[in-house]
Amino acid sequence: MEILEQAKNYVAGKVANMPKPEADITDVDFKGFGLDGITLLAKISITNPYSVPIPIGEIAYSVKSADRCIVSGTIPDPGSIKGNGDTMLEVTVKVPHGAMVSLIRDVGGDWDIDYVLELGLIIDLPVIGNFTIPMSYKGEMKLPTFADFFRGGKSTPEEEEAVCK
Repeated sequence: MEILEQAKNYVAGKVANMPKPEADITDVDFKGFGLDGITLLAKISITNPYSVPIPIGEIAYSVKSADRCIVSGTIPDPGSIKGNGDTMLEVTVKVPHGAMVSLIRDVGGDWDIDYVLELGLIIDLPVIGNFTIPMSYKGEMKLPTFADFFRGGKSTPEEEEAVCK
């Protein structure tokens, strides 16, 4: 029985030290809004140390603000990771208007909503099995003011000067 335990520990040690794909959220942008809600676009950089492409099973996501989960879900079969290189993946997350309205108490004098986007890239590696690469991104969504609607989203010369200083 002791030999079996040693074999398990040996294999577990080898698998733990194998290179694994790595991923990072490089940017999250406000893509737009419509009748169904606000759309966020997350850009993910994925590095694959293996020479063969690896299929991505799914992406699990959640958007949190003020210690509450606003929206969560999964994106099935988003594609594959290129072999021996980097892959850029774009993930769109829809946040319903109802969830945004519930965040009004988080909006302070700065007229923004602080949020955390958590993504889990679930891939199936041979020998290892399903492997989740967790990622997290903290940001803030600036809400448009009434002045923004009248200016068409353009800044005033005073605001541009303040930003340049």
